[in-house]
Formats: sequence, structure tokens, C-alpha cells
Amino acid sequence: MDILQDALRIAFIGIGATAIMDLWLALLKRLGVTTQSFALIGRWVGHLLRGRIAHAAISKAEPIAGELAWGWLTHYAIGTAFAALLAVVAGRTWIGSPTLVPALAVGTLTVAAPLLIMQPAMGAGLFASKTPTPLKSCMRSLVNHSVFGLGLYLTATLIALIAA
Repeated sequence: MDILQDALRIAFIGIGATAIMDLWLALLKRLGVTTQSFALIGRWVGHLLRGRIAHAAISKAEPIAGELAWGWLTHYAIGTAFAALLAVVAGRTWIGSPTLVPALAVGTLTVAAPLLIMQPAMGAGLFASKTPTPLKSCMRSLVNHSVFGLGLYLTATLIALIAA
């Protein structure tokens, strides 16, 4: 495989895994579980681009034009970056012959991003400590990111089968 082919596979793996996570979130929402709007992520990114990193409560920050689109773009860009991280950690051969454990491990470890960076910057505190149910919020994030890890494996497996 050449570098361009690897990059395309990584992009598709990231997009596919993120889409699987989104299907999971849609299922949760349909079952009555509250999920965060990607508009708030877009709002945070919009303010970040203007130089403001942290907020007391992102939901009360000034809305940003196109914040929902920014949120979705950011969500998929981060998913693709995490797929690239997996390819680096697991090695280039993993792309063509994916295995579950590295994908699930990397996917699960990506929960550090919301718990240690995004939630604190958006006003929810470290490990969602400023939310009404911090442990529940952390566990939900852990499950969501584990689903993302499973999505990394399933998408990579599908792409490897198609490419074979």
C-alpha cells in the first residue's frame, strides 16, 4: 500500500467509526437518553477560533454562525484524527489486517479528550465534575467512545474486505 492509499483508508475508517458512534447516539436519543448537541461543540470551536478557550457554560455563550455545521465537521475531523492515531499505534499493517483489541483500546482511550479537554473548556469541569451526575456522564462517555472503538474495527474490517 502506498501512503495516499493508507491516508484514504484512515480517513474512511475515521468517518465510518464516527458514523457508527452517531448511529449509537441516535439510538440512545430514540430511547429517551439525553445526548449533547453538536451545535455546542461548534459554538466552542467558533469561540476557540476567536481566542477564547474556556467558558463557564458553553450553552450560555454567544451563538456562532453555522455552529451546528462546525460541530459536525469538528466531530468527524476528530474521529479521523483518532483513526490516524490508531494506525500509528497499531502499525501500518493494521490498516489492511485490522484486529479488535487495538481498535477498542484506542477508541476507549479517546474518552480522555472530552473528559480532560472539551468538557472542562465548555464549563462541565474535569471528568464532568460540574454536571448533575458526574459518574453517569463519565460512564456514558466511556461507553460512547468504546462504541467508537468498535466502529474503528468494523469499518477497517469492511474496508479491508472490499479492498481484498
